[in-house]
Amino acid sequence: MDAVVDVINAIDAWVWGIPMLVLLLGSHIFLTFRTGVIQRKLPVAIKLSVSKDPNAPGDISQFGALCTALSATIGTGNIVGVGTAIIAGGPGAVLWMWLTGVFGIATKYAETFAAVKYRVKDHNGNMLGGAMYAWKRAFKNKDGKTPWWAELGAGLFAIFAAIAAFGIGAAVQTQAVTSVVTTNVSAIPDWIGSFLDWINVDHTDGVGILPEAIIGLIIVGLVAAVIFGGVKAISRVCEKLVPFMAFAYAIGCIIILVINWAYIWPAICLIVECAFTPRAAFGGAVGSGLMLALQFGCARGLFSNESGLGSAPIVASAASTRNPARQALVSMTGTFWDTVVVCALTGLVLVSTMIGNADLQAELMAGNITAGAELTSAAFGEIPIIGTPILVVGMILFAYSTTLGWSYYGNRCITFLFGKKAIKPYQVLYLIIAFLGAIGVGDVVWTVSDITNALMAVPNIIVVLLLSGVIARETKHYVYSGNLDEQDCEPIPQLEAK
Repeated sequence: MDAVVDVINAIDAWVWGIPMLVLLLGSHIFLTFRTGVIQRKLPVAIKLSVSKDPNAPGDISQFGALCTALSATIGTGNIVGVGTAIIAGGPGAVLWMWLTGVFGIATKYAETFAAVKYRVKDHNGNMLGGAMYAWKRAFKNKDGKTPWWAELGAGLFAIFAAIAAFGIGAAVQTQAVTSVVTTNVSAIPDWIGSFLDWINVDHTDGVGILPEAIIGLIIVGLVAAVIFGGVKAISRVCEKLVPFMAFAYAIGCIIILVINWAYIWPAICLIVECAFTPRAAFGGAVGSGLMLALQFGCARGLFSNESGLGSAPIVASAASTRNPARQALVSMTGTFWDTVVVCALTGLVLVSTMIGNADLQAELMAGNITAGAELTSAAFGEIPIIGTPILVVGMILFAYSTTLGWSYYGNRCITFLFGKKAIKPYQVLYLIIAFLGAIGVGDVVWTVSDITNALMAVPNIIVVLLLSGVIARETKHYVYSGNLDEQDCEPIPQLEAK
């Protein structure tokens, strides 16, 4: 098993090496300037995100599409993922996560623009979109055929995304929930104990394998109750859940930062210093150095906000919007809320708490804390009364919503590859993997998810870069020339039944 883990870690280090970092950060920076620094339109984008466009073509509202995308992006990456980045890359990884989010706003805009521009309808009139359809439609020859290389790009993205959903969307989320719950709940609740007594099951060991299985079954049951209803059912749940959970978690983190007030500035200084220097942090107990901070900060940043991944544009393509620029603006606010706000809050909470608690530092230096979930649990646990409840409730809600959102992404990709007949088997497999993640998949799942994220990001980023000229030209027309209310006159093609 150790040999397998070593191989997986080696692959992860290779795919997240210099070429991937250059492609990702380079694309973020290039698209920032190619779109005229679209980040400066955030106020307009936030206003659009809460507006309705009822007469525009689409299956769900702009806000519903944003909430569904946010449900998939605001997840364990915002809590445990930040802890994992700090353990592996040092406090400096927090800054690189944040910068990845700031520049990634432009990439989220561009990839959503391409997805909405080249979306299609299925034979029932439902909207389909994403990098796979951009590849197929944008490069058609005069005879209407897609070149082989574009077909390859479309297929690779759909395959990698469908597989990645099992990790980032299912196993990672349930594994993080059970890890945080079993770390922070010291005994089985009375009602569960009574049930176990009734079915004659010994539970004298307290929290263990059986409770993890129960947690997994509960999560899987709640996910199954929603995902079989399709995108509209997922959207309805996310519209109600996402604003509440994000606001509640942010308020909780702000309260903790008020408690840690004396350590906030030292935490900021340590984060910035470790991002650019090889200084060891907390006695060398966590990673340090520019490359480690850059690698793990960018990897967790992508895991968290998914800019460049191509996932959020899949659901954005179902939104009711009169032109691609409107939904692209709405979608880019997701990266802002996810990384620029929520991840930054989590990072400051963790680092300030680590600075202010000698016992936590001693645990790190003794090697008793080696995983992101352990660090996050220990840090929040140092905050009296409110720390652990904020972590546990936030983790459960974030992970649940992420599992819902990624189930839809996987469904759309598997539909592209094999047609509607593959949806139900895929959903069942998705639920099985979610349960398996809950009962025993360790931190290696994070590494596997990093690998599949990189693999699906490559064809997505390539198609966005190839279409950057079109995106820049039409952005100038819609956004900077005051034509955001203009209806896109290009017809949306309809696919035959598959």
